[in-house]
Amino acid sequence: MYAKNAWEAYSKAELKEVMNFADDYKEFLSKGKTERECVKLAIEMAKANGFEDINNCMKLSQGDKVYITNKGKNIALVVIGKNPIEKGVRVLGAHIDSPRMDLKQNPLYEKDGFALLDTHYYGGIKKYQWVTIPLALYGVVCKKDGTNVTVNIGDDPKDPVFGISDLLIHLAQDQMTKTATKVVEGENLDVTVGSIPLKGEDGDAVKANVLKLLKKKYDIEEEDFLSAEIEVVPAGNARDYGFDRSMIAGYGHDDRSCAYSSARALIDQGECDYTTIAVLVDKEEIGSVGATGAQSKWFENTIAELINLTDIYSDLKLRHAMENTKMLSSDVSAGVDPLYESVSDKKNGAFLGNGICFNKYTGARGKSGCNDAMPEYFAKIRQILDDNNCYFQTAELGKVDQGGGGTIAYILGNYNMNVIDAGIAVLNMHAPMEIISKADLYEAYKSYKVFLKDV
Repeated sequence: MYAKNAWEAYSKAELKEVMNFADDYKEFLSKGKTERECVKLAIEMAKANGFEDINNCMKLSQGDKVYITNKGKNIALVVIGKNPIEKGVRVLGAHIDSPRMDLKQNPLYEKDGFALLDTHYYGGIKKYQWVTIPLALYGVVCKKDGTNVTVNIGDDPKDPVFGISDLLIHLAQDQMTKTATKVVEGENLDVTVGSIPLKGEDGDAVKANVLKLLKKKYDIEEEDFLSAEIEVVPAGNARDYGFDRSMIAGYGHDDRSCAYSSARALIDQGECDYTTIAVLVDKEEIGSVGATGAQSKWFENTIAELINLTDIYSDLKLRHAMENTKMLSSDVSAGVDPLYESVSDKKNGAFLGNGICFNKYTGARGKSGCNDAMPEYFAKIRQILDDNNCYFQTAELGKVDQGGGGTIAYILGNYNMNVIDAGIAVLNMHAPMEIISKADLYEAYKSYKVFLKDV
């Protein structure tokens, strides 16, 4: 059902389903603050629903359910279908990284009686949005002896929180004349972590006290930061938003809203004619690069492994499988904001509550860097969504020449497979608190299930 408000059509029973699904998602979003945490949660979901680690499998056949991980930051959930892998698979692809700040390799220093952590921001952010809010630290410290220490501080009610200070308004006369890109500099996004000096310490006593606490709690030394991956993220849980509780406020809707609904759709849809996959990847916010980004060979290797476990492998079968695959790039889109209407073409904008959003193309400056999906492919998707009473809309990422953005769609499109972006409209995208509609979340889940079964 194209461009209609989904809330108006829900029965009392359907409304309860929408709200229950949103409650489950809020728990996932609150716990899944990083890629590693999302993968852990996805593994828990998979195991609870009968999925097995592919490393324990010598052969796969129709109906088998497996999961494949990569370096703790990617996961693919797979249900083997009736048709050979060579005939193609049905893929929901989402990313589980979100904009944030990462600690530098030598982060800890002392200045003016404070201990601080030096950071480098990750992804596209408005830097001024990240000051004076409660922050948490998540990640892993890898020690030389081979042990890994998990860090998770700031979300337990008993934990302290951290933060980045800002200049008080009384002294901000010069600061207030700066442009938004300069009012908070990237090098000033340093996190305050302590102010008590260690007794008996002559130099950098506050830093020394922080190191003492880290040694006591985690048994880590300052040098261990060299091989650590610590992410600075907003502290606090996802919450209902609005008097009517129609929306969800939280960090990381981009793109964990699509990741969760894709994984749930795969888990809940059961057996299909074609093998179905929900793949969750890293590094989209910085170009899908590296070993855990969508541009790596990991997904291609995963398809090769599935062929090998279900058939006699050949490189030609792998090429056929990739070309015959149909995919939804499950990624969010910019919602029309009533306070900033001027940046949107409302005829081609995504409105919260109108269902899953399809972007035929993203990109910027004349569609640069986009996938630009085939109309024949989208026509088929429109048909199955209408047949199954799924609410959907189409959109662009703002007005022409206003800005733009990208997804992983073009990367998989390079294999000559059919791909289109399909996700959830978001307000405040890339901010520490983003907003989505519960109706859109649920319609995305419904649409993803229909895609896996009927395309």
